[in-house]
Amino acid sequence: MLAEFLAEMFGTMVLLILGGGVIAGNLLKKSKAEGAGWIAICVAWGLAVTMGVYVSGTVSDAHINPAVTLSFAVIGEFPWSMVPAYIAGQLLGAFIGACVVYLHYLPHWKETKDKDLKLSVFATDPAIPHSPSNVISEAIGTAMLIFGLLAIGANQFAEGLNPFIVGLLITAIGFSLGGPTGYAINPARDFGPRLAHFLLPIHDKGSSNWSYSWVPIVGPVLGGVLGAVFYQFIFLESSIIGAIVGIASIGVLIVISSLFSFSKKNETDTLNQ
Repeated sequence: MLAEFLAEMFGTMVLLILGGGVIAGNLLKKSKAEGAGWIAICVAWGLAVTMGVYVSGTVSDAHINPAVTLSFAVIGEFPWSMVPAYIAGQLLGAFIGACVVYLHYLPHWKETKDKDLKLSVFATDPAIPHSPSNVISEAIGTAMLIFGLLAIGANQFAEGLNPFIVGLLITAIGFSLGGPTGYAINPARDFGPRLAHFLLPIHDKGSSNWSYSWVPIVGPVLGGVLGAVFYQFIFLESSIIGAIVGIASIGVLIVISSLFSFSKKNETDTLNQ
């Protein structure tokens, strides 16, 4: 179990060094890559996932994402006994990777005055803050990730090619579904770096926006389970239990959306009185 823990840690660390690094290069002032844009970010994140999978794949199952680990466990493709070690390794690796990015761009934090840009290097934030929509966006993106991973696993590729195909999937999700929230689609990718932002002595860094931090955890977990159950139910004729779990996941998303909308309506009505 220690070997798998370390493999997930190093794989996720590589993911965050390369993924967080491209965001830092794109956003921080006086970086030679400043303003590289969304295309560069999406392509680099795809390659970051590819390298993370290559690093960990010979020892662990190369999940490098708690949503993947939990989703596969729910549908019986991964033992629950290994879940804590995998997720612990992923969270630690993400935190370490974010710290490496901080050190790599050390002089640029002081040159960057915008606090939100500094936080964006570490953690995701929505283009339009709206919690139910943000949760749903993260859920849809992660559902596509898990659905795609299961579909990739059902096909035969040349030896060693699978991580590259997975990277293409990540790039496609970024291009198509990443706009609303920055496509965390990975609780470790957001929580570990957000914690690093909170703890590191970043010059004039501002808030770590913990009020949003639950979205890239809840959304990916619900969406991942939904994507896994949907794949099994449609393609593998899974049991009725799988269908119930999938329907329950959709129900939770609807309830979250309804409660939030109701709360906002009451707040608006109060202000208008």
